[in-house]
Amino acid sequence: MDELLLRRLTPSVLGALVRRGADFAAAEDAVQDALVEAVRVWPADPPRDPKGWLVTAAWRKFLDATRADAARRRREELLHDEPPPGPAPVADDTLQLYFLCAHPSLTPSSAVALTLRAVGGLTTRQIARAYLVPEATMAQRISRAKRTVSGVRFDQPGDVATVLRVLYLVFNEGYSGDVDLAAEAIRLTRQLAVTIDHPEVAGLLALMLLHHARRDTRTAPDGSLVPLAEQDRARWDTTSIAEAVVILQAALARDRLGEFQAQAAVAALHADAPTAEETDWVQIVEWYDELVRLTGSPIARLNRAVAVGEADGPRAGLAALAKLDASLPRHTAVAAYLHERAGDLATAVKLYVEAAGKASHLAERDHLTRRAARLNAHRRR
Repeated sequence: MDELLLRRLTPSVLGALVRRGADFAAAEDAVQDALVEAVRVWPADPPRDPKGWLVTAAWRKFLDATRADAARRRREELLHDEPPPGPAPVADDTLQLYFLCAHPSLTPSSAVALTLRAVGGLTTRQIARAYLVPEATMAQRISRAKRTVSGVRFDQPGDVATVLRVLYLVFNEGYSGDVDLAAEAIRLTRQLAVTIDHPEVAGLLALMLLHHARRDTRTAPDGSLVPLAEQDRARWDTTSIAEAVVILQAALARDRLGEFQAQAAVAALHADAPTAEETDWVQIVEWYDELVRLTGSPIARLNRAVAVGEADGPRAGLAALAKLDASLPRHTAVAAYLHERAGDLATAVKLYVEAAGKASHLAERDHLTRRAARLNAHRRR
């Protein structure tokens, strides 16, 4: 049984049912039932047209459920629309499903869960394990999301930027449970790139590939964080980096710069440097200037302060940092790093300890605590 094939076909099958008039929530349930049936039947009797088989099976599941529902009389006219035997139509509603699952009326967590279920083809159990929550909790979240979008017209235009943010949220969840969400986000973004010709889709795909290329070097065997400057670059995935650079260059050549392209450009400059010392920090500052211009993001300004500290010296970085809100996430950690670079170890130790107390993740807290302890030991020598 080709599980990846089933997951790849899920959005187009769901889209076919919704386009024929099925309510989104009922259609999604019917598709899930059809996938279960496929897992049972296909090993012994594989279909010649897998998508056509799934569309027909899902439509019949939907009609069965409709007949048993109090709304049967209102939906009876749908019965004559059952797809005839033969190859499935080539129409692909995947893009509309992306837009629907990233509807602005949904919370980010609900949009992510619905995208993984309806577009990614993951089961509720898989999504729950990935997010380390009970299956019942995730089922409720998905059900609420389906009810929210059930009344949304399927032919309404969607917002590409919202879809991309949802996919980036999926990517940033990384890996937990039995589902690699980073890899799943890359798969879905590749699928989106085939469906829509948009430079920001390409920019996001390039950004994901560049970050993913460094994945195996970000943590030590004991689970502790490894800063970018200390990572073993020989272990970076050069194939993914090369693919990302080609994708990014093609996107930038279209002269429609967006935030994901700018972020990918920064990541590409890091990936291109043979050593941390050879990083082109001047160009990175310029790309952060573009990112700030595009988004006004305080986090982009924070990262720019780090880059300025590397390009023009730690005092310049601290001057840039002083203009930002001290309550920003990682602000204290950045200040600690720049003071360390400037040789003010006493202040750096104090700030590292303070930053560790604010850290939201255990690995980050441990990293900052160890950094403070190491500097403290160095001061006492």
